[in-house]
Amino acid sequence: MTEATARNVAENGDLRNKKDPDRADRAKRRTFEAGFKLRVLEEWDRAEAAERSAILRREGIYSSTIADWKRQRRSGALGDGGARTPEGRGGPSYAEVDRLRRENQRLQEELAKAKFVIEVQGKVSALLEELSKSADTDTPET
Repeated sequence: MTEATARNVAENGDLRNKKDPDRADRAKRRTFEAGFKLRVLEEWDRAEAAERSAILRREGIYSSTIADWKRQRRSGALGDGGARTPEGRGGPSYAEVDRLRRENQRLQEELAKAKFVIEVQGKVSALLEELSKSADTDTPET
């Protein structure tokens, strides 16, 4: 430890393990609206190579972000005015999951009814067959 560091620790204590009350516990990921992305991409496409770094600094984004947005624009994800896909980001949305659960429940109920009907039809068929056999044995032969 240098002399200046030792003096700083002696004066202020060891700050390495203390939390700064002004800082948030965890940084939040920024999200961008589709309209904003399209505006920045249009400006990016019109800009000369020397101006592009100024755009990145002004917006506080990286060149990889521009590459991701270009990919989204090519795939059509930005062309619909920013509406989310039914799947949402990385998977189905909560509304889609709820809809599928309700549909699954309805189909399970229909399946239970169909199984019951098939069971009853089997019993009726067996009963009719038994009645048919007993009717054949009860009839006197001439």
